[in-house]
Amino acid sequence: MNSIGHWVNGQVVSGTSGRSGVIWNPATGEQAAAVDLATAAEVDDVVAVAKAAFPAWRSTNLSRRAEVMFHLRELIDANRKEIASLVSAEHGKVLGDALGEVARGLENVEFACGIPNLLKGGYSEQASTGIDVYSIKQPLGVVAGITPFNFPSMVPMWMFANALACGNTFVLKPSEKDPSASMFLAELLKQAGLPDGCFNVVNGDKEAVDALLANPDVQAVSFVGSTPIARYIYETGTKNGKRVQALGGAKNHMLVLPDADLDMAADACVSAGYGSAGERCMAISVVLAADSIADELVGKIKDRIPSIKVGPASEEGNEMGPLITGEHRDKVAGYVAGAEGEGATLVVDGRRGPPEHGFFLNPSLIDNAKPGMKVYDDEIFGPVLSVTRVAGYAEGLALINDNPFGNGTAIFTRDGGAARQFQFDVQVGMVGVNVPIPVPVSYYSFGGWKASLFGDTHMYGPDGVNFYTRSKVVTSRWPDPSTSTIDLGFPQSR
Repeated sequence: MNSIGHWVNGQVVSGTSGRSGVIWNPATGEQAAAVDLATAAEVDDVVAVAKAAFPAWRSTNLSRRAEVMFHLRELIDANRKEIASLVSAEHGKVLGDALGEVARGLENVEFACGIPNLLKGGYSEQASTGIDVYSIKQPLGVVAGITPFNFPSMVPMWMFANALACGNTFVLKPSEKDPSASMFLAELLKQAGLPDGCFNVVNGDKEAVDALLANPDVQAVSFVGSTPIARYIYETGTKNGKRVQALGGAKNHMLVLPDADLDMAADACVSAGYGSAGERCMAISVVLAADSIADELVGKIKDRIPSIKVGPASEEGNEMGPLITGEHRDKVAGYVAGAEGEGATLVVDGRRGPPEHGFFLNPSLIDNAKPGMKVYDDEIFGPVLSVTRVAGYAEGLALINDNPFGNGTAIFTRDGGAARQFQFDVQVGMVGVNVPIPVPVSYYSFGGWKASLFGDTHMYGPDGVNFYTRSKVVTSRWPDPSTSTIDLGFPQSR
């Protein structure tokens, strides 16, 4: 049985805790490997390694840091298929989906290649007579990332690319369900020329997370996961004096108005609802269909579902893979089983006919879902798409704004005025206009509102640079020593 350890100070090391977690092959339902789970003491040792590496890396000039990012970009590009294969094997998503994940993560490495420009400060000459004032951005020190199972290569790149380019050292705690992509990225960082100790991977469970949150040498923590855990990370980390950005869950709505192109909308519903087996925080899980077109839209979605090819990533042509574990598969199936009892209409039952082996479900479509039903209220995180019928724009907007989550949303319409009003009115962090999954490009930043985000900054892009640095303002004077005098008054700029 393959055993996965940790990546510390530029090499793989075995864990010493004696505890391990199971890594499944979701496509077969069989155990594929075991992963070492770190103790708090092991985590502290890894943080100490990162702390020792910080002074030299912080002092490394910007051109050299950018050069490492450029080299990393080329290595990831050359190894796309290898990374995607690791993602597919442990997460279960099909190879095309995994390749897309790698590509979106790579965009963040490309953004970090511009770090010399991104860290430019401001300068004001002659702010007062003979005095200049300027601002600079400096790294924090040791920072940590805690990442989810659903994007095991992309989300780490969201975090460590900017963090390292800004001059910090990094400790990554990936999901213990699929850690191999992170371990491979660590090897690529070493090949790119990153000094040993600057990037470390510690595998573990809650004990490792709590150790990172408690360690006084960890200056900042980035997290992506469910809302209850995001809240816990934020409250615990900030209580311990850390800077924290914690992205939580979602219940993303897509509003379809009567004038929308219904074929385009139906294609978008299927793509955004069932892609990656629905295990995306940006998946569309509720379609708000205007009453006048709801029957037609539901029919078009239903007609498209049988063409989705469900099966293991190892078989060419499959479009949707399994869920991450049998436990999660059963949880998602429970929502489907209970839908009709809550008063919803089960249009397509994904429990019927999935592949026999592995943690598979077929896509499910539920109509007449309403607030108060579990299928409407909860983040299901699986291939379950619900339809809620609304009178029109105003009712749909109200449902979105009343929802406790505020991650992503979309509107499908041909009316430019309605689309513009929607982006103005809606209380959600990321908005798509005829785009179902509006994940920002790398030079903007990713993050929601309300219970989907804890902290003051979104992730990656400009907000990422700000999160991993702190500003310093310097006021300087180089006078003729003969003009120096004692002045007990308040400093004046006039």
